[in-house]
Amino acid sequence: MILKALAIALVLFLVYIVFFKRNREKDIGIKKENKRNKRNVKYEDEMVECPTCQTYISTKESIVSNGKYYCSKDCLAKK
Repeated sequence: MILKALAIALVLFLVYIVFFKRNREKDIGIKKENKRNKRNVKYEDEMVECPTCQTYISTKESIVSNGKYYCSKDCLAKK
């Protein structure tokens, strides 16, 4: 009777290892892949120089005219 209980427990343990260990390995692989992707992130915004006053501004905050980035309307008017 005890041997049957041990055999059933052993079979259940092996089934657990086979099915759930694969899921853990996939999760670990996904986590490692996400960490690699975070290291290779490139930022959308970049700093550019205003051709009039030579200050650096982000492209999101700048004023674009004729393919050039200006920091303010004053600099745009002085061009």
